[in-house]
Amino acid sequence: MEVMNVNNNRVLSSLCYFSVFFAGLILPLIVFFVANEPEVKRHAKRAFLSHLLLIIPTIIGVIIFIVVVMSFGFQSSSYESIGLNSNGLSYSSSGDTFIIIAWLIFIVFEVILSLAVFIWNIVQGIKVLKA
Repeated sequence: MEVMNVNNNRVLSSLCYFSVFFAGLILPLIVFFVANEPEVKRHAKRAFLSHLLLIIPTIIGVIIFIVVVMSFGFQSSSYESIGLNSNGLSYSSSGDTFIIIAWLIFIVFEVILSLAVFIWNIVQGIKVLKA
C-alpha cells in the first residue's frame, strides 16, 4: 500500500507542474489545500508560483501600458499620423514610436518568460515522475 501511495503522490505532484497545459493556477492551488503530504504540498506551491510568473508580469505590463497611454496619449488622432498615409507605414510622432517600441519589447520579454516557465514546468514534472 505504501508503494501505491508514493506513486500517487509523485503523479499528483507532477500533475501540478503539467497543469501549465490545461488548468493553470487552479490545479496546484486545489492540490495545495487538499493534499496531506508535505512533499506534494511543496510541489503544488512551486508549481503555483511558477504559474504566477506568467500572470503577474502580464498584469503589470498592461497596467503600465494603460497609464503611459493615458498620461502621454497618442500624439494625434488623425489617420496620417499613425501610419495610414499614401506613402506606406510611417510614424510622425516620437511619442507614438516610443509607446510602440516599448510595447514590442514587453511582448518579446513576455514570450521569452513564458517559454522559460513552460519548459521549466515540463522539466520539473518529468523529474518528479522519475524520482
